[in-house]
Amino acid sequence: MPTVGRKRPIRLTAGMTSNGRREANATGQRGETRRLNAGDVDNDVMLRSRVQSGNLKSRDLMALEALMADVGDPVWTFGPTSAALQGADGFVLCKPFHLLTLRGRNITRVGHVIHTTHTLDEIDRETVRSIATTAPARTIIDLVRCEPAKRVTAALDSALRDGGITEHHLHSRIAALRSSGRHGIPELLRIIEGSELSRGGHSWLERRFLEIIGEAGLPRPTPQEVLTRAKNRLVRVDCRFPGTHLVVELLGYQYHRTPSQLQRDAERMNHLGIDGFMVLQFTYLHVTEEPDWVVEQVRQALSATAMAGTRPTSSLLEKSR
Repeated sequence: MPTVGRKRPIRLTAGMTSNGRREANATGQRGETRRLNAGDVDNDVMLRSRVQSGNLKSRDLMALEALMADVGDPVWTFGPTSAALQGADGFVLCKPFHLLTLRGRNITRVGHVIHTTHTLDEIDRETVRSIATTAPARTIIDLVRCEPAKRVTAALDSALRDGGITEHHLHSRIAALRSSGRHGIPELLRIIEGSELSRGGHSWLERRFLEIIGEAGLPRPTPQEVLTRAKNRLVRVDCRFPGTHLVVELLGYQYHRTPSQLQRDAERMNHLGIDGFMVLQFTYLHVTEEPDWVVEQVRQALSATAMAGTRPTSSLLEKSR
């Protein structure tokens, strides 16, 4: 494209919608947009229209289409290639391409990576610019198999930000795929936990528990309340039901705990028991796969605490007033 004098170039992506930015990422058009200049208003609008309408293809996109045609159906893009097509931060469509096909086809292509699966559910498929690809949630799950945690975190955060996935849908797919022995699920849960800590606020697991309780019509518990001390450490519980001595602890995303974590948990539970609290504990799998059982456990515990008729122990913060 022509340039005008020495005017400072601008980036087309600054004026795009989020869909337009994802399209530019997926098709490799960032190089094109950097050559636009402040005076090229008509060209700016024209190129944005072409990128967003899908009329402009990069060489890599055409190469990907050719490779997938050569492999033949059924085939989908996989992992980093899917992430690039879906506009994930830090991912650019380039070789080697990662593809997914059904196990047993015994397909290889020099310079590219072919992954296999027994099946790919409809919920895990989508089409981007007429290219069959894994759906965003499945893409995030698959990235753990071939990308470092930092890049998976970037893809996860951008998918949540741009609306490609919701936390609830991602966790529902994690629960479904974990039951089939999907490789990398524990590592992905560690990444999610770290991402939530960096953003601050309540975890998805805590929010989901509150949703389940609310949908069942049970009283809303108070999250993150400090109740007592254990070896000079404040004991903050995940949820306490006001006016009762019922406490709920959500055991996080990890399947296994270290000896030091087990020791601290035992100390916390002992002190809560001494102070008169009834403690229910639920795992990630309880909340994601057995919500009805979780509700019934809470309902029974609330009934038991009401029948006991004992005054709940005041929280540590109330004692200090």
